[in-house]
Amino acid sequence: MRRHRAPKRELKADPKFNSPVIGQFINIIMQDGRKSLAQGIVYDSFDLIEEKMKEDPLKVFFAALDNARPRLETRPRRIGGATYQVPMEVPQDRGISIVLRWIRDLASSKKGKPMHIKLADEIISAFKNEGTVIKKKEDTHKMAESNRAFAHFKW
Repeated sequence: MRRHRAPKRELKADPKFNSPVIGQFINIIMQDGRKSLAQGIVYDSFDLIEEKMKEDPLKVFFAALDNARPRLETRPRRIGGATYQVPMEVPQDRGISIVLRWIRDLASSKKGKPMHIKLADEIISAFKNEGTVIKKKEDTHKMAESNRAFAHFKW
């Protein structure tokens, strides 16, 4: 049996926009402890968003996160020797961290462009409710919907 849940750590805000979510995004982008490089990538992509959209990049970023954030997900639950995929609601903070990882993974899987351009394209497409991040969210929702019969196994 598990003891107790680990306490939530406070997120450090980023230096430019003073936003904890952007600080979290920078940490997710970061590889091998190279934080200044990750900050450069994120801030360059925000500059590119501002250039392309002629809008505040923070507004575009947070609207994109809200559009792409999954509301439902399936979690495996073992009951009587069988494992069921039980649909559950996603808490807001977990939904945000999921969508930040999705954006990073889907942007880095594309080839042929620098990372800040791929990141900006991914955020803009999520803002417009299209693209691979939105498709991933819809697939997650479809999976949860198709397993609705197991919703009574929720704990």
